[in-house]
Amino acid sequence: MPDAPLAAPALPSLPLRAHALRFDAFGGPEVLHLAEMPYGEPDFREALVAVQAASVNPSDVKNVAGRMRQTVPPRTPGRDYAGVVVAGPAEWLGAEVWGTGGDQGYLRDGSHARYLRVPLEALRRKPANLSFEQAAAVPISGLTAIQAVRKAKVQAGQSVAVLGASGGVGSYVVQIAKAAGAEVTGVSSTAKVDLVGGLGADHVVDYTQRDYAEDGPYDVILDIGGSRTLGELRRALTPKGRLIIVGGETDGRWLGGFDRQFRAGLLSPFVGQTLGQVASLEKAEDLVALTELIEAGQVTPAVERTYPLAEAAAAMAHLIAGQARGKLVLHI
Repeated sequence: MPDAPLAAPALPSLPLRAHALRFDAFGGPEVLHLAEMPYGEPDFREALVAVQAASVNPSDVKNVAGRMRQTVPPRTPGRDYAGVVVAGPAEWLGAEVWGTGGDQGYLRDGSHARYLRVPLEALRRKPANLSFEQAAAVPISGLTAIQAVRKAKVQAGQSVAVLGASGGVGSYVVQIAKAAGAEVTGVSSTAKVDLVGGLGADHVVDYTQRDYAEDGPYDVILDIGGSRTLGELRRALTPKGRLIIVGGETDGRWLGGFDRQFRAGLLSPFVGQTLGQVASLEKAEDLVALTELIEAGQVTPAVERTYPLAEAAAAMAHLIAGQARGKLVLHI
C-alpha cells in the first residue's frame, strides 16, 4: 500500500480575544494603550495572520494625531506586518507572509495587533532570507522608495543625491539606486554617517559639516529630508536633472504640508529640469519587485531597534523626534 499522506500540522486553538494597540482619542504617543480585543474568525475571502512584527511609520503618527482621512477612534494603528497564517485555506496555513493595507485599504484594522484578518488577494509570502522583524520593516517604506527611484528614472552611471538617506524611506532609496547602477551620495547628520555608508552609498555627506551641493551638480536628487527650498534643490541639479520630493514634510516636521510638491508640479513644465513628487501606492507587483531585490542581496532592511508592543508609544516618540536610524519595529 502507498504511504498515507502526511497530516497537516496541528494548529493551536485560537483565543477569542487578543492584545492590540489602541487609541481612543486623537493625540500624541501618550494616547496609545494595549487592549484585549475580539477579532472574529476570517470569512471565506480572508486568512487570519498571527502577526509577529509590525513597523512604525510616519503615517501611524498622522493616524494617531487625526491627520489621516477616514480615521475615527477607537482604532488600532499600523500598516506593515509580517506573520504566519493560522486560519484560512489549506494552501496558506503555516505560510510566512508580509504586506500592507493595500490599494483599497485591505486591512480591516491596523497591524499593531496580535491577529490580523487579511484578504486572500493581499497575501504575499515574505522574502525567505528575512526575519519577521526585518520583513515588517520593508513594505510601506520600501514601496515608497522603489516608486521614487522608478519615477526619477535612475540609470546606471548617473549621479544621485539622496537627502534624508538614513531614514526609513531613504535607507531603501540608497540601496535601490545602487542596485540600478547609480553613483549615490547619501546626505545625513553626523550621528548617522556610518549607517549611510553601510548601506552602500559611494559618498556620504554630513550636512552639519558641509553642503552636499558642493559635490554636484547631480543628475537626480531624491529629497526625503523636506527642509530645502526648490531653488536650493534646483541649483544642485544638472540643467536636465530630475528632482523627486518624497513625502509631505516641508520643514522637517512629521506633520508638515505639501506646498513644495505643488509648486514643483506647477514649475516643472516651464523649466529644463523635471520636478516631481511621489506619494506611495501599495502595489502588489512592487512588493514582488522588492522581494526579488532582497532575495538577491541587493536590499537589506536597516532596523535600528525592535520594541515590544507594550512600548509602542516610546517607538513612536523616537520616530517623531527625528532620531531614528533606519526603521523601528514592534515585536508582537
